[in-house]
Amino acid sequence: MSDARYRRVPAGRLSRLSAFSQLAGGIAGGMLAESVRRLASGERPRMSDLLLTPDNAVRVTNQLSKLRGAAMKLGQMISMDAGDVLPAELTAILARLRDSAHFMPAAQLNKVLISQWGPDWRRQFKHFDARPIAAASIGQVHRATLQDGTVLAIKVQYPGIADSIDADVDNVASLLHMSNLLPGTLDIAPLLAEAKKQLNEEADYVREARQMRRYKKLLANDPVFLVPEPYASLSGQRILAMDFIPGQAIEEIEAQPQDLRDKAVSALMDLVLRELFEFGYMQTDPNFANYRWQREGGKIVLLDFGAARAVPAQTVEAYRRLIQAGLGDDSLALRDTLIDTGFVSPITLQRHQVALDGMIGILMAHLGKPGLFDFADRGFVDEVRRYGESIVADSAAWHIPPADTLFVQRKVSGTALLAIRMKAKLPLRDMVAERL
Repeated sequence: MSDARYRRVPAGRLSRLSAFSQLAGGIAGGMLAESVRRLASGERPRMSDLLLTPDNAVRVTNQLSKLRGAAMKLGQMISMDAGDVLPAELTAILARLRDSAHFMPAAQLNKVLISQWGPDWRRQFKHFDARPIAAASIGQVHRATLQDGTVLAIKVQYPGIADSIDADVDNVASLLHMSNLLPGTLDIAPLLAEAKKQLNEEADYVREARQMRRYKKLLANDPVFLVPEPYASLSGQRILAMDFIPGQAIEEIEAQPQDLRDKAVSALMDLVLRELFEFGYMQTDPNFANYRWQREGGKIVLLDFGAARAVPAQTVEAYRRLIQAGLGDDSLALRDTLIDTGFVSPITLQRHQVALDGMIGILMAHLGKPGLFDFADRGFVDEVRRYGESIVADSAAWHIPPADTLFVQRKVSGTALLAIRMKAKLPLRDMVAERL
């Protein structure tokens, strides 16, 4: 692992603001260069074309991976949620944010551990591996062995990250406004407030330990899933210690035979349905790094419960109605439910009913097929995208669904993205009907 991945986390408000300013300046410079190039070739470029270039995507991913924190987290969300919207090359660049976080240098790590455990913290351990086994947007994970031989995974939060969340979200919002990608009529304030709330919850490791115990209890008798146990005496607001459960990256399943891929994805898809319709509680972050796979036995380790939250009854009911309409092959009921529950705005229906009905028809025909659903079959996506082009181009029709719906849909979409990567084949219609 290259030492180039070690980079001090900018913890101060001014240092983070400076980084955002550099990012904005780099994007603006890239837009100007692209504009000159296109004008010279006789094109009349649109603002979105100038902003969404591979060069600018590289600038964004590099800077956000250095910043870490809420800024990087928001970038990860975009990379997972926009897979069928952004061009493939941009999606691939943004996907780097899922595993490209830098590590804290040893001196900065030691300072954090001293602040949490005291200057003699090393005496508690037989061994503490200073090189992280994982790094993400809010913290990095180390493997350590206690004096009695107990092996732990210890998540250490980056310094200053919790205090920077609100400012980071505001700075990302400023970048979006600067780009003119969002219409002035689109009110994103409620979504930003909800994002700040959830990200602050994710930075609270005491809360995460409670969510981990909740899931360990919910899945206590499950034959597939394993959940770590928090180690309370070494845990706190900014450090979360837990028993170490070995496993490989979930992506390793991609190279396995079809039946093993189907079994793993089926378990994860069924977990989403159970969370929604049985638990009323969902871990809403489907980042692939939150799953580990054990080759022997085929069990799946669930990690990172910072984004676990209750699913409101009205959100559960919205999904129940949507699925019932889909299972009943009732496209009109499905469209009405999309409007009633806030997935789609009345303005969108009024201005783009033909396109909306076309998209619904394609999705129902594809998703409602009896037998095995082949996630590798993406032939319908281009058809849906063609119908959606008119809606995307009409900024007056843009609409933000309720925040609780967005968080649930993020988990649904992220799990589907994993299923696509694994080329899974599942009896999806039967699975949904059974859990409903």
